[in-house]
Amino acid sequence: MPAEHNIDHERELWDAYARSTTSKVFDADPDFGWTQYAGHGPGPELLGEPTTVLEIGCGTGRALAYLARQGIKATGVDLSPVMIENVTERWAPLGARFVCSEVLEHLRSSTETYDAIYSIFGAIWFTDPAELLPLVAERLNPGGVLVFSQPPAIPGAYGPQGMYKGGFAGRARYTYRYSYTPRKWERLLLRAGFRTAEAQLLDAPTPGHIGTLIVRAAKGRT
Repeated sequence: MPAEHNIDHERELWDAYARSTTSKVFDADPDFGWTQYAGHGPGPELLGEPTTVLEIGCGTGRALAYLARQGIKATGVDLSPVMIENVTERWAPLGARFVCSEVLEHLRSSTETYDAIYSIFGAIWFTDPAELLPLVAERLNPGGVLVFSQPPAIPGAYGPQGMYKGGFAGRARYTYRYSYTPRKWERLLLRAGFRTAEAQLLDAPTPGHIGTLIVRAAKGRT
């Protein structure tokens, strides 16, 4: 049975998340990293040398603000109007632009293209890749790259994983996360039209702690 996304319910969920992370917007500095551990792992060099980027599921906007401060034309998309209001107030003065939209709807309706599209524990984790990845490929310039990170799949638990938010009592608010093995991600990306795809697991800085899945795919130049 396919996952049943309810965008209105998911928007409420991410609005609640936005309210809980206000301090990470207004009391923090721009910062870019792919993992859940500060100062661990690679940085924006995985994006190459883009002049234009799109972050899908931009959250607190800190990574996008970091790129905008480097002179890159940086656009972020997020489902939560609360988050978009916060990050626009905080980071727009640095040149970052933010759009409130469901990611599939935005990619289908927009005509803009980018040198790099990326997601840090963001929309690629929460959106059906069969729908999302071909749309991302269409919005990349020739030679452009898609890079994303998220926790690795729990062994034996693959595909859409239902997730309640806000505890297990009260109104049922939930979303889905999409988890696959590194090899499965590579196959999905190649099937979606990317020329190359590489997915790797980066160990946590502390042995035995949760690592990070980092995936990079490149579009052909013609």
